[in-house]
Amino acid sequence: MIVLKTMTGLKLGSLRRMATAVVVAAGIVFTSGLSANAAEEAREYESHDWSFYGLFGTYDRASLQRGYRVYKDVCASCHSLRLISFRNLVEIGFTEDEAKGIASEFTVEDGPDAEGDMFERTARLSDRIPSPYRNDNEARSINNGALPPDLSLIVKARHGGPNYIFALLNGYSEEAPEDFHLTDGMTYNPYFAGAEIAMPEPLFEDAVEYGDGTTASVEQMAEDVTHFLAWASEPTLDRRHQLGFQVMIFLILLTGLFWIVKRRTWKDMH
Repeated sequence: MIVLKTMTGLKLGSLRRMATAVVVAAGIVFTSGLSANAAEEAREYESHDWSFYGLFGTYDRASLQRGYRVYKDVCASCHSLRLISFRNLVEIGFTEDEAKGIASEFTVEDGPDAEGDMFERTARLSDRIPSPYRNDNEARSINNGALPPDLSLIVKARHGGPNYIFALLNGYSEEAPEDFHLTDGMTYNPYFAGAEIAMPEPLFEDAVEYGDGTTASVEQMAEDVTHFLAWASEPTLDRRHQLGFQVMIFLILLTGLFWIVKRRTWKDMH
């Protein structure tokens, strides 16, 4: 019995070692297959001069409105913006009537009604901007298994923030190197992890028509929609910067007042 158990233990040990060796070998093969593409992940992007950077930075209202136009005409067919309501568009310079007009172009599901049924109606200012899909499964089915991310917090969720988004949108202009293996259904973009992305090139010259006459180049549209998405990720930035400036002024005045009181209180003690 002891010999049988020992032999069984040896066999199990050998099987475990063989299984481990197979896994390691498979990992080496898989890693070597990706080595050509892994080198593409190191592409760095430049820092853009955004108006909202810095202690006193503010959003450019004209760029925000153009950016919303790019989102609506280009991005909204695939990407949701579920944390933004139509009433928030007033904050970027649209009038209330303009925001109502934008909302009226959408239909949202509401209910239940008196009979317990859900129904569709025209969107109102209080409604969130609706998703182009009913659920994630439908989104994956339409996009070959890929789930387009919600863009409400995309600038905050990605390392590099607006600089990364701006570089990514402009990165489609480069052709993949000859030795780069591009997976079927993917698009080359040196700024994306692995240098291949499921999202096809979204921006083309004059893809949108700006109401203020600005030329809709790819770089301009990328800058405007990035500006808009930065606002969507942090819509209170302007108010926060203003409040911070007011607090700094208050503290400077308070410090001066304390200094005067100290001088008057202790001047006879010397």
